[in-house]
Amino acid sequence: MTALHAKNNSPLNGYLFTSESVSEGHPDKVCDQISDAILDAYLRQEPLSRVACETMATENRIILSGEITSSSEIDVEPIVREVIRKIGYVHPDKGFDYNCQIQNYLHAQEGDLARNQGAGDQGLMFGYASNQCKSLMPIPIEMAHQLLINLAKVRKSGEIPCLMPDAKSQVSFRYLGRKPSELDTVVISTHHQDICELDFEDLKHEIIKKVVHPTIGKMEDQVRFDGRKVKILINPLGRWHDGGPAADTGLTGRKIIVDTYGGWAQHGGGAFSGKDATKVDRSAAYMARHIAKSIVGSGLADECLIQFSFVIGDSEPVSLMVETFGSAIMPESELETLIRNRFDLTVKGIIEYLELNRAIYLPTASYGHFGLNACKQSWEQIKYLG
Repeated sequence: MTALHAKNNSPLNGYLFTSESVSEGHPDKVCDQISDAILDAYLRQEPLSRVACETMATENRIILSGEITSSSEIDVEPIVREVIRKIGYVHPDKGFDYNCQIQNYLHAQEGDLARNQGAGDQGLMFGYASNQCKSLMPIPIEMAHQLLINLAKVRKSGEIPCLMPDAKSQVSFRYLGRKPSELDTVVISTHHQDICELDFEDLKHEIIKKVVHPTIGKMEDQVRFDGRKVKILINPLGRWHDGGPAADTGLTGRKIIVDTYGGWAQHGGGAFSGKDATKVDRSAAYMARHIAKSIVGSGLADECLIQFSFVIGDSEPVSLMVETFGSAIMPESELETLIRNRFDLTVKGIIEYLELNRAIYLPTASYGHFGLNACKQSWEQIKYLG
């Protein structure tokens, strides 16, 4: 049992818990989006394509590597440039933009792995759901995502001028037992164009007015919490003129906690972006979220954690764990039986049930694979189990 879960001993035991998110312009997220855009391009042409695409972003350069097996041939360079352009890296004087150099080292996958019909690798995967907020996500990570989604909207619309794509958010909630009670701190750090100190102060006020307060208000409409004493920090270190891949190297798969539950639930260690659904790091984690959300959404528990483990080449998980932290209306052994009876947990069954051979992945590559950002995805739908 983790230290966080041990805090369940007393409902009066107040503590702070923090999650962070990063924007679509963060160097690691640039890489995730490129990898998933390439995956989508192959799946659009050939749904049975096997893709494991890794991306590195650095000053004025993108480097692609990994393994692809497909009957289609894709010109990946225009895909890469369009992703970068849409993110907002369009200024040629900032050290990174969509006209950067692209080095492509993608190659064919080794034959035995390409033909394998079972799990594409060994590993363990977790899925989680909680009634902390409407999306059945932990509220700190959901709010952290929504802050940056709204920041991107005012950047792209020009409502707040001089913003650049790279940004981070951080949200701290006070909990009583395992329930959020008070919003303690909100932090946004955002890259921006060269501005003077006076304009920087105006920028901070605009972000608080047009991003932070509206985001908190919308979350308060969904969930009851005390936000009256929240501390709001915008660029606490000061002006931030140098950001993006020109200032910090990015890699695919380096934001796995941002992608999932913000640290509130466990993580098996496997990243998602750039991987087709035969890689159970991705598909089984999506299935585990769907099952956990279905259990909570069906009123069978207030929160639920699912763990799968797979052996490479095997078609079914070698283990299934259900943990509800004492919130279920039935024993967890009965929930496990219910899951096995109601869901096909084979790799093939997961892919077919969630329709994971479609070109659906680019939208998940920033602002979370679960929760509001992914609300239209198959794994975010609730299967009622009553």
